[in-house]
Amino acid sequence: MAGEQTHRAVVLRRLRRIEGQVRGLQRMVEEETYCIDVLTQVAATNAALQSCALALLDEHLDCCVTEAIVEGGEQARTKVNEASKAIARLVRA
Repeated sequence: MAGEQTHRAVVLRRLRRIEGQVRGLQRMVEEETYCIDVLTQVAATNAALQSCALALLDEHLDCCVTEAIVEGGEQARTKVNEASKAIARLVRA
């Protein structure tokens, strides 16, 4: 449980940082910053979101999916299927 709280705090800190990046992008557009500079920051924000998504996926595989596999049955198949679909969404994004 303590590890879960630590992971949650790390993810929330990352999301707050990303939120700040998005606010910075809004300011850049409002201030008519050079397009290439804005695009560079958009790319950095996308990379930060991808990194956060991968951390969440890793945690899900490590905890939820692993526990379901240990228990076995339909729950295991469901969790593996959910993870597979989440990976597919991340790859398409």
